[in-house]
Amino acid sequence: MEGLNQTSSVSEFILLGLSSQPEDQKPLFILFLIMYLVTITGNVLIILAIRSDPQLHTPMYVFLSVLSFTDIWYTTTIVPRMLVDFLSETKTISYAGCLAQMYFIYALSTTDNCLLAAMAYDRYVAICDPFHYVTIMSHCRCVLLVAFSCSLPHLHSLLHILLLNQLTFCDSNVLHHFLCDINPLLKLSCSSIFVNDLTIKTEGLVFWVTPFLCIVFSYVRILIAVLRIPSAARKRKAFSTCGSHFTVVILFYGSIFYVYLQPLSSYTVQDRVATLVYTVLTSMLNPFIYSLRNKDMKRGLGKLLGRRKS
Repeated sequence: MEGLNQTSSVSEFILLGLSSQPEDQKPLFILFLIMYLVTITGNVLIILAIRSDPQLHTPMYVFLSVLSFTDIWYTTTIVPRMLVDFLSETKTISYAGCLAQMYFIYALSTTDNCLLAAMAYDRYVAICDPFHYVTIMSHCRCVLLVAFSCSLPHLHSLLHILLLNQLTFCDSNVLHHFLCDINPLLKLSCSSIFVNDLTIKTEGLVFWVTPFLCIVFSYVRILIAVLRIPSAARKRKAFSTCGSHFTVVILFYGSIFYVYLQPLSSYTVQDRVATLVYTVLTSMLNPFIYSLRNKDMKRGLGKLLGRRKS
């Protein structure tokens, strides 16, 4: 990591966080500590319930357990650092630490992105081609989708980190954010950001828009297939299997596109609220969304908690 600082005269950044008011720090600390504990507990319970119930050993729930595992590390990359800053007067993060945090944030968020696309494809096959579901969503294909979703995002993240490391930061080192994100960092750079900006608009869009379009295509096909079902009860059942996933997709992509599909020059402090949605809030709500709207998950969690009590 020693080489990271050699391209920049800035050795550390100051994270202003969500509020600069001293009286807000302890309430924010308590709020985000509770959210973090809820996130970890909820996602761990999802993973344990799926592992302990043989009826949940299907591709849909394999993807969900991997998503929960990713969300645990995703939140851990962000929230503990925030908690320290809430109780600290300096709120500084080293240059190397900033790039390391951004690397894992990008890698894990893109993993979530790919997993959501894989889950949409799984629902598409289950509803539109149920007779060939076992053949199409075989164990081998399921493993390949998980491996692809968890490995390729690291190359995407590494590319942006390497390009960012070529920039020079020679003026202000104050980040108007609660984490190290690429847009506020680019605004601080005093060297040309043309290549970085072009990469975000091309490679970045491909990495994010392609899975999103796959999800949209899957849901369009699902909607067409469901509308052709004559039975109202079967329609409700089909929609219920997709409702949880669709809710998460709206939260996740809505906030991300709001932040990253606007010009860099218009990036403002208000974007921190949208960033909170896809970094912290979605990871916390995922276990509730998938368990409260899913009878199989309710049964699995009931068995797990009942076994723990006994």
